[in-house]
Amino acid sequence: MNLTMSSTLAHTPVLLEETLEALDVRPGGRYIDGTVGPGGHAEAILERSSPGGQLLGIDADPRAIKMARSRLEAYGDSVRLVNQNFVNLKAICLKLGFFPVHGILFDLGLSSAQLERNNRGFSFSHDSPLDMRLSPRQEITAGTIINSSPEGELAEMIRSYGEERHSRQIARSIVRQRPITTSLQLAQTIERAVGGRRGRIHPATRTFQALRIAVNRELENLRSALEQALDLLGFGGRLVVISYHSLEDRIAKQFLHQRAGGDEPDLRLINKKVITPSLAEVHYNPRSRSAKLRAAERISLPKENNGG
Repeated sequence: MNLTMSSTLAHTPVLLEETLEALDVRPGGRYIDGTVGPGGHAEAILERSSPGGQLLGIDADPRAIKMARSRLEAYGDSVRLVNQNFVNLKAICLKLGFFPVHGILFDLGLSSAQLERNNRGFSFSHDSPLDMRLSPRQEITAGTIINSSPEGELAEMIRSYGEERHSRQIARSIVRQRPITTSLQLAQTIERAVGGRRGRIHPATRTFQALRIAVNRELENLRSALEQALDLLGFGGRLVVISYHSLEDRIAKQFLHQRAGGDEPDLRLINKKVITPSLAEVHYNPRSRSAKLRAAERISLPKENNGG
């Protein structure tokens, strides 16, 4: 899901040309967008893969699927959209008979629409319930974690998922202030714990990131999805990952490098050096500044039995 500057740019995909080049999109190809979001990358892939191209778009957020369906309506049967988490990638593709494929894209992170909606607590620019679920089918919310976790567990989650050096102070302050029910209340609690803004990053940013990752099991799901993606790629198929923070990028980098190494590698790295947005893109879309793109090509033959 692409990060964008405002609602007017909500459908502007990050690193678009770089993504199409890394995927090596060609007419008649079959592609998967594992985080279809509002459909920006998907639309460009469908356009470049026509005639005959096919795309499977997956997203855990039902509202993202609704936006993508509206945007991609003109492509008719060339596109299929599924409202599920990409952790179920292989099962989805086996059910639909959508394999092997020529390319798979994971554009991680939140869309501008998700950040700007004021009813799920992703952002502290609006006062909203502490939800942070990408899918309403999930049971655990950010509020559940904040108000029921022991102080030590909270501190460890904030430290490991948010890379926040003040995690113990923040956890202690949260426990003292509980119950905390809204995003603004949480942000103010964190601000009191560590002091006001220093630099351009708000003191609550890393804790909010940690909560979102924990609620949606983002890191575990990414590791699983990357393994599944490799099984679905045909020979010469491309895998592209766009990440927005160091934890995601580390997982993508380690997976691609491990599978591109050894005596019998499965992948060949397309870009040995990570690809980042140009200065021009960062200027018109500041939220793209943290984006990192990594890509690889399958060089081993796929398993004969994709159901195995």
